[in-house]
Amino acid sequence: MQLKNPKSINAAITAVGMYVPEKIYDNKYFESIVETNDEWIVTRTGIKERRILENGATSDLATGACEDLFTTTNVKPDEIDIIIVATISPDMFFPSTACLVQEKIGAKNAWGFDLSAACSGFLFALQTGASFISSGNYKKVLVIGADKMSCITDYTDRNNCILFGDAASAVLLEPTEDLNYGIKDSLLHIDGAGKEALYMKGGGSLNPASHETVDKKMHYIYQDGKAVFKVAVKGMADIAWEIMEKNGLKSPDIAYLVPHQANLRIINATAQRMGLSQDKVMVNIGKYGNTTAATIPLCLTEYYREGKVKKGDNLILAAFGAGYTWGSMYLTWSID
Repeated sequence: MQLKNPKSINAAITAVGMYVPEKIYDNKYFESIVETNDEWIVTRTGIKERRILENGATSDLATGACEDLFTTTNVKPDEIDIIIVATISPDMFFPSTACLVQEKIGAKNAWGFDLSAACSGFLFALQTGASFISSGNYKKVLVIGADKMSCITDYTDRNNCILFGDAASAVLLEPTEDLNYGIKDSLLHIDGAGKEALYMKGGGSLNPASHETVDKKMHYIYQDGKAVFKVAVKGMADIAWEIMEKNGLKSPDIAYLVPHQANLRIINATAQRMGLSQDKVMVNIGKYGNTTAATIPLCLTEYYREGKVKKGDNLILAAFGAGYTWGSMYLTWSID
């Protein structure tokens, strides 16, 4: 359905949903399988526990988030126009996870696709969804961040296995002609020079699955932690500050920073760069760890449902991930 004058339309988040598995791996669990301890993990990452999906796939996580969204709104699955799934752990190369979710939730009128940008995936997907809304051609776009990180995590690698959890969260984008609300600006970047610092080399066309790639553990995440930390802590802080400066925003104008939940030290550095106190930063890394594409929408959903986010609040979303990929977004919350 064509809407009038697309230039007068913002894309606004009008509904949220989330799903986390019941199984919890706390830090004591990791003390039992690798050489580490709770104090070391909490001090360096801020993570105390993470959720793990024992049976099922990324599409099941995403479906759970969508069903949660539908049960808390009057929106019906057949009203959805587009489904965008941000993930680096799709059920399979094809069909897309979006196709699988579409069938599972009964969104019979929707088309969609997957988007791969690692920890920046949700931001990239949200901007993509917003562009569809702003075109005037679509009214309801479902943007999902979902990852089953446990399926690509080596649980003998003491540096990486403590970091990741499984989860999904979804937001619904709809048009608003009240330009005081909705997504107002974004800054998104990629740089392939970071390809050697954080990757999973096995399983694609470069290194198809074989006995050799399995034996070499090429189907697990590899991360040069020190190298990634160094660029991420600067990159995420700088891009969050940059979008504030571009839009003439000062610290008092911001209700919350909504950062990707990879490491508490990176989150704190970003908040400091923006001049924000800790009570203006959304943090749930302690409960869920790094759920990659799901972290930012998980924060939005939890904080909204706890009554901490109000209509009219200015939010700055920021992320940094493999690729390298990074970005920030400025939006004004539109849900009562």
